[in-house]
Amino acid sequence: MAKITLLIHCKDTSGIIASVTNFIHKNHGNIVYIDQHVDRQNTTFFMRCESEFNPRTFHYENFKSAFDDLIAEKYEMEWQAYTDDYQPKMAIFVSKYDHCLYDILGRYNAGELNVKIPFIISNHADLKHIADSFKIPFYHIPVSKTTKETAEQQQLKLLEEHGVDFIVLARYMQIISDKLIAKYQNKIINIHHSFLPAFVGAKPYHSAYKRGVKIIGATSHYVTEELDAGPIIEQDVARVTHAHSIDDMVMKGRDLEKIVLARGIKLHIDRKTMVFNNKTIIFS
Repeated sequence: MAKITLLIHCKDTSGIIASVTNFIHKNHGNIVYIDQHVDRQNTTFFMRCESEFNPRTFHYENFKSAFDDLIAEKYEMEWQAYTDDYQPKMAIFVSKYDHCLYDILGRYNAGELNVKIPFIISNHADLKHIADSFKIPFYHIPVSKTTKETAEQQQLKLLEEHGVDFIVLARYMQIISDKLIAKYQNKIINIHHSFLPAFVGAKPYHSAYKRGVKIIGATSHYVTEELDAGPIIEQDVARVTHAHSIDDMVMKGRDLEKIVLARGIKLHIDRKTMVFNNKTIIFS
């Protein structure tokens, strides 16, 4: 079967769901999943819909054109349609920490992530052996104050040449430029630790340990110009006590980072995220 995923948002009004589902029915489609949400504060409607069609009679471009003319224009929708047979291309940026990289590549190798990974970029050469062991091209692009612009040009060239759809920062310890963010808006996924209360700086676990925190956590989010303040995709926490050492907290934190980043990647791949006003709608 040909499977199509529709992501829709528009001003909330009556009849949207009926119009979309009737259109799919008239085009001989079978809805296998539908979820919707209304943001009443902003009077905005969101919907994710998966439908199956007979591949012998279904024409994707005709479907999109008709949907745009008959439904999207009527409701002034912003919408995207995705076919299930397309594997998005995911580039990985990493520095020296290897725990997230190993986890992503392990899941990829096991078939858990329906993507293609054309290459890995790093500002250090330390993790090249990991890329080599998974037979993925590795590009060492050093970054310094004097080379940052040149490095970015090299990164953009690789991304464009390989037709990359989105980027994962698997503990990439460099600030992403506004130019790259603008080109891949809501398509760069990052991971960072999160504490209650929050601690910043080079050694957050040491600071948290000294304050006797009881919860540590991790957050995956889309990258925006404001550092670590983009739309949140996934979060999780773990409890700690006075009996945990700094090393224990670091280990728990890294476990959380791996899990939360993997969940964020999977949600993005499955087209279950939608960004609106720096906030994410996450469909089940």
